[in-house]
Amino acid sequence: MAELRLARPSDAGAIEELMKASARELFPRYYDERQTASGVEHIAELDTQLIEDGTYFVHEAEGEIVACGGWSRRYKPWAGEVPSEEDDARLLDPRTEPARIRAMFVRGDWTRRGLGRAILAASANAARAEGFRELILGATGPGEPLYRACGFEEKERIAVKLPDGVKVDCVVMSATL
Repeated sequence: MAELRLARPSDAGAIEELMKASARELFPRYYDERQTASGVEHIAELDTQLIEDGTYFVHEAEGEIVACGGWSRRYKPWAGEVPSEEDDARLLDPRTEPARIRAMFVRGDWTRRGLGRAILAASANAARAEGFRELILGATGPGEPLYRACGFEEKERIAVKLPDGVKVDCVVMSATL
């Protein structure tokens, strides 16, 4: 069984390895070879601010991180540390803005065991405790079924252009807390 806990700075290397392995294994079910390679490079990249903020969780089993994900009280909507023209570090107003669900990844051999649901529940509880009333996320293909099953509703379908110019279809989804 995997144990859920907050991520620590010392987990960063293992988290990034997990993210890339998850994308390599799960993205080909939803994206072509070029999109998968770009996703591994640009989507499966850890934003260490989440760990620093104490809003990022991992599931650990037998000393290995097998799932990760969390939430953010900051404006930045996507995984990775790709610079943006937006004010990514800006703190959100929980009365008027939704908290972000961020960087959810599960190792391929650990999918469908409730790990993603547990991370979403922990994230929702923490965001609710800080006064947030809504969650929003950008789902890649592998995550969309989980989010739908957890009560997230589609707001819009978008094509996200990654830094190498490759476009990846995603779904903006939200849920009320």
